[in-house]
Amino acid sequence: MSSDRAKDVQVFPITSDTRVFRSRSWTRLKFEIEYSLQKGTTANSYLIDSDRTVLIDIPGESFSDIFINALQKRIDLESIDYLILGHINPNRAITLKRLLPLAPNLTIVCSNPGAISLRKILEDHELNIHVIKGEDTLNIGQDRQLEFILTPNPRYPDLLCTYDPQSEVLYTDKLFGMHVCGDRVFDEGWTNDLEDRRYYFDCLMAPHARQIGAALEKIADKKAKIYAVGHGCLIKFGLRELNTHYREWLKQQSARATSVALIYASAYGNTATIAQAIARGITKAGVAVESINAEFAEPETIKTAVEKASGFIMGSPTLGGHAPTQIQTALGIVLANTNKTKLAGVFGSYGWSGEAIDILETKFRNAGYSFGFKTIRVKFKPTDKIIKTCEEAGTDFAQLLKKAQRASKPKAASGTSEVARTEQALGRIIGSLCVVTSKQEELKGAMLASWVSQATFNPPGITVAVAKERAIESMLHTGSSFVLNILQQGEHIGLMKQFLKPFAPGEDRFLGVAIEEAANGCPILTDALAYLECRIANRMECGDHWLVYATAEKGKLLQSEGVTAVHHRKSGTHY
Repeated sequence: MSSDRAKDVQVFPITSDTRVFRSRSWTRLKFEIEYSLQKGTTANSYLIDSDRTVLIDIPGESFSDIFINALQKRIDLESIDYLILGHINPNRAITLKRLLPLAPNLTIVCSNPGAISLRKILEDHELNIHVIKGEDTLNIGQDRQLEFILTPNPRYPDLLCTYDPQSEVLYTDKLFGMHVCGDRVFDEGWTNDLEDRRYYFDCLMAPHARQIGAALEKIADKKAKIYAVGHGCLIKFGLRELNTHYREWLKQQSARATSVALIYASAYGNTATIAQAIARGITKAGVAVESINAEFAEPETIKTAVEKASGFIMGSPTLGGHAPTQIQTALGIVLANTNKTKLAGVFGSYGWSGEAIDILETKFRNAGYSFGFKTIRVKFKPTDKIIKTCEEAGTDFAQLLKKAQRASKPKAASGTSEVARTEQALGRIIGSLCVVTSKQEELKGAMLASWVSQATFNPPGITVAVAKERAIESMLHTGSSFVLNILQQGEHIGLMKQFLKPFAPGEDRFLGVAIEEAANGCPILTDALAYLECRIANRMECGDHWLVYATAEKGKLLQSEGVTAVHHRKSGTHY
């Protein structure tokens, strides 16, 4: 689908009396890590025509006009009785602000945290709010009751799911979604969506594994034929399988031995965006995250998390030159209950001066903590480049924790065990030394690769194994382009050393390297033996790596007399 299409609203019946309004953007909507695949998204709203008319969810500001216009063409807005909001944010509130004068009889239905947020955001408006507590129901006529399930997590403390027993539709809001725009209303060919749903899960759900697991238990007894999600196509054909996948992915998180307590507050959403990017970097490196929103967490929850965790990271906005009261409270809990040998990190966003970030950093330094990354200070909204830097900082933090964990374990005695013999044999598999390079808008990535092989003749294709914790991994998804630069024997040492060295988050990998731009926009190393311009056709999860299959669209031999550099190993346990 063309990426230059204007935004639109796709309306489609999903049951005899329920329609979905899919507000669609064919390009990326926000600078948040869950949108980083840049496949666009849909903001889904639902309209139930019963004795009482019910609107479930509304899109954000960028869709306000076209959404309200689409709604007005199909219904008298004065007839809407209820608006159920699965979660609240300032963007949605702007659409609500425009809707309120047109729908004067509207009762807003939301959770208690949602009501608190809504009254703060729209403090100048008189709102008729019905607050859901526990497993409340709502009568919409004809003996029809909507059921509600509170499913909060630190990122969305107001999250609310709605179940319609009559139509057997479960409105899941953030659960089970994906940020992909397309014409499919339902998930026909659902297996093709798994990579996108997994990425969405890794970004939004993995840092809140405990709360997401509790949410799945709450909705398990709701007999649903359709999951009416907040983003992407609705789930009908792969519903059971996606539930299974979610549980498997959650199990992977809970099984991780090392964890990080990520504590933050967010005044305008910017600090939460940074926290989400850091959390994504940590989880992709194989370390679990216990994400805690200090605005809603109990002191005992914070105390338990930091005592259990191998490291902790705190983030704060700056309000009037200070950290919010909740962060000051959390800071005291952390200092009083955390061993000084634990790794620390600090981040935050600000409008002008950023004193809160300095306060956190100074307190931890004076207390004797070591830091896992350079303190992150973001002015106003984070950009794509900043988000990538935050992800890399999270990965570096996780790798330091894993390194310390390995160092604390006694080394196994070398010998001729069956395992040792297998490792030695596996290490004798050799591979071509290559550098994979990629570019997405202002972002560039690179990694040294030796697990590379030709995979197909027709079409010409290759496979590359990419460790999950590599910084470039998040730029190598299905549909992405990259260049495979094949290094030349005898001329490869300089390039190999360049891309073997550790890079600080956000550091330019290509500084001092001769490059040209390929037709697909990615860097070509001009000192390489040859290069291939590739497009990823598929990815497969294989233990601690992703196996990427890509087709070679163009290629060129740069040095006609050279031979390929190869990498010889002695052990199959490391590169």
